[in-house]
Amino acid sequence: MTVILSFVYLTILSFSMSGQAANLTSIEILNNCSYTIWAAANPGGGKQLNKGQTWTLTSVTSSGRIWGRTNCAFDDHGRGKCDSGDCGGLLECDRRNGRAPHTVAEYLMNQVESGNDAFFVSVVDGFNIPMEFTLSSSSSGVCGQSTSRCAGDINGPCPIELRDPGGCNNPCTVFRNSQFCCNTGSICEPTSYSKFFKDLCPEARTYPSDGTRGYCPNGRNSYKVVFCPSTASSTILPTPSNNGTNIDIMNICPYTVWAAAIPGGGRRLDKGQSWSISANPGTTQARIWARTNCNFDGSGRGRCETGDCGGVLECQGYGQPPNTLAEYALKQFADQDFIDISLVDGFNVPMEFSSTSAGCSRVLKCAADINGQCPNELRAPGGCNNPCTVKKSEEYCCNNGPCGPTELSKFFKDRCPDAYSYPQDDKTSLFTCPSGTDYKVVFCP
Repeated sequence: MTVILSFVYLTILSFSMSGQAANLTSIEILNNCSYTIWAAANPGGGKQLNKGQTWTLTSVTSSGRIWGRTNCAFDDHGRGKCDSGDCGGLLECDRRNGRAPHTVAEYLMNQVESGNDAFFVSVVDGFNIPMEFTLSSSSSGVCGQSTSRCAGDINGPCPIELRDPGGCNNPCTVFRNSQFCCNTGSICEPTSYSKFFKDLCPEARTYPSDGTRGYCPNGRNSYKVVFCPSTASSTILPTPSNNGTNIDIMNICPYTVWAAAIPGGGRRLDKGQSWSISANPGTTQARIWARTNCNFDGSGRGRCETGDCGGVLECQGYGQPPNTLAEYALKQFADQDFIDISLVDGFNVPMEFSSTSAGCSRVLKCAADINGQCPNELRAPGGCNNPCTVKKSEEYCCNNGPCGPTELSKFFKDRCPDAYSYPQDDKTSLFTCPSGTDYKVVFCP
């Protein structure tokens, strides 16, 4: 099991302090995310928290950690598995730490600097969920810092080498060397990876020797840990070293989709979840789409009913029809971006592709019930096929020379006039924005 260095540091520190009797402290844990979190605490156990639900730890007297687990499935005996933060396959994590990546709230009660409480949010074990650790009330003293927070979008711009199906990993887990793990016993320095986390979450501890923390005089303080604090939605930030175009991808469908992007890879998005990617100027032939009814193993291999890209979670190639597409080319002729929604590969999920920058106001949408009204000859499991896939003829595939609309392409165009309905449907379907514009793609707008 990976040694969680910051927690070891806290434990050693707690034993080195005088044996003062700590006042009783409570910590309320709130899930403000739009999806279910399986909260975990060591010590404390674990509990499923749907949106808006809380769980309170009482009589907190020493040191510990709190984190959220995602995409869990447990049986009636409390045994199962989580995508991130898993603690040995158990719902009750008492005396067990979670598996990276996971954002952690850590604390020492009445044990630091003449009896102060110390508390902080840490991404030393990576990041999976935005989190805030704050003082909710105090009966004595003035706090040196009453809030520690990591509410930025770490998962979206996460460096490729740190990406994990459950979040954004810590470099120690990935590289396993002393530079990142700080396992030589001496003070270690920040690295380019810890600076990536620090730029997005300046109030969080980002490497084992990072001294960032909040502290309050102990006095029966009450604290609160919030998953997805209210500031999280407004702090989605790009990787600081990247000057490219930012594209936020959001799923508001009532079901899970597995978003895919070329370039970009892929990510599971439950209802309400988002993923941010960045693309460089000059990028061409880029696509974003949703995959449905997928099943992937721990190594990211599996299959999707629609939009499958070679049986992998992280797409390296285009998806299999039918799939609704958002397509773009950046910084092209006259410093323009070219964007479109395309049904040339069929339809599986309603989609919006729109600009989010002040200099452009494009909103492209295909939200009609195409699957329900799909012609019989184009019907496919999970979607509505494009006629080229089914008919395999020049009339529909436009492989050689000019081509025009067909009766089947008109079916798509009547329902989604903004979208490409056949390969040469440029006149009414291709749109531009000034280079440097940011965008969003919404599934089920």
